[in-house]
Amino acid sequence: MSPQRPEVADVIRDYADGGRTLDRLSGEERRVLRDLACCRTAALGGHKRVCDRCAHEQIAYNSCRNRHCPKCQAMARRSWLAARAADLLEVGYFHVIFTLPHEFSSLARHNRRVVYGLFFRAVSRTLLQVARDPKHLGAQIGFLAVLHTWGQRLDHHPHIHCVVPGGGLSADGTQWIPCRPGFFLPVKVLSRLVRGKMLAYLRQAAQNHSLRREPRLADPIAWQRLLHQLAQKEWVVYAKPPFGGPRQVLKYLARYTHRVAISNARLLALQDGRVSFRWKDYADRGRQKTMTLEARRSCADSSCT
Repeated sequence: MSPQRPEVADVIRDYADGGRTLDRLSGEERRVLRDLACCRTAALGGHKRVCDRCAHEQIAYNSCRNRHCPKCQAMARRSWLAARAADLLEVGYFHVIFTLPHEFSSLARHNRRVVYGLFFRAVSRTLLQVARDPKHLGAQIGFLAVLHTWGQRLDHHPHIHCVVPGGGLSADGTQWIPCRPGFFLPVKVLSRLVRGKMLAYLRQAAQNHSLRREPRLADPIAWQRLLHQLAQKEWVVYAKPPFGGPRQVLKYLARYTHRVAISNARLLALQDGRVSFRWKDYADRGRQKTMTLEARRSCADSSCT
């Protein structure tokens, strides 16, 4: 193991495939890799810091400011926390997570903008509709929603995190209606409603030719079979217990609004063409585990090395 723990930028610089793999990436994805590899190196230039007392000089290289960069997001998180402090209410908050079934993986990869846009619409309208229902809360709510497309193992796992105040405004906007203590909205109702909305939006998108379907789903029978399979499945919606207070909510929000796929702190080793990192197994009571993956030697751009 190296004497110093590696960073994400080290993995990209040393093992990103400069040929076949990069050719399969979009221009935006290639730009992200380039930015992260060059962050705080001479490739992006720098500036000189001079002490006004002893005249000591220090060169500081510039940051890439890419939202996927584990180095830059720490600074962005602090700025966001300061700006959002005035937006919180003095009420309890809930964390609700909506997950797309794994059967969506291929369709989402071919139609990221369309599928994720429909997912946001289905989630937001589901929350608003169920909250307005007098049988549940009977109020107009507001919330923050953030999409993540990866899991702890860095596999494709699209899910939306929603942070919601524990209550809302009455229909005439004159009073605050709190939810029941420790309970926000029924997850089974949320699950079935978001499922129905998402499948309806997908059917409409297919009719409007907004979806690019891979060959195996081009056949109408195969497409209808997939929709039927998804309609029979219970979609995962999880509501976590309420937070402590507004300050805890802010810190929690920052973890999700400025989260990157993998932070430098999770990397353990980069050696002999293999990279090891920590991940949390939520299916095993959140235990920390180690995963080791093969890497490939870079053969392309050396401007950031």
